[in-house]
Amino acid sequence: MFLLHCLGAVVRTAREPLHASPFSGGLEPQEHPVSRFHVRWYPVTMIFLAFDMEMLFMYPWTKVVPGIGTPAVVEMFLFLGILLAGVGYAWREGAFRWT
Repeated sequence: MFLLHCLGAVVRTAREPLHASPFSGGLEPQEHPVSRFHVRWYPVTMIFLAFDMEMLFMYPWTKVVPGIGTPAVVEMFLFLGILLAGVGYAWREGAFRWT
């Protein structure tokens, strides 16, 4: 055990401390990493999550369609219609406007 510790001390390389620069190139950050996002990004995030949940339900649906048939297709189009109505409502209310 002692010999392994000594061998490790001899073979070890001196490492430089990590710097606060981006890994593998890129530009230096202009603001602190935990700075707050502008409030206009929150509706975009909610809309993204809605469509992300849509995809969560569509993946298992693809496995069910061959077994169930037409009712599964109608049910999915009904689900997509409800989501499309939600997007239309958000659009009408101005959720997609940046000003």
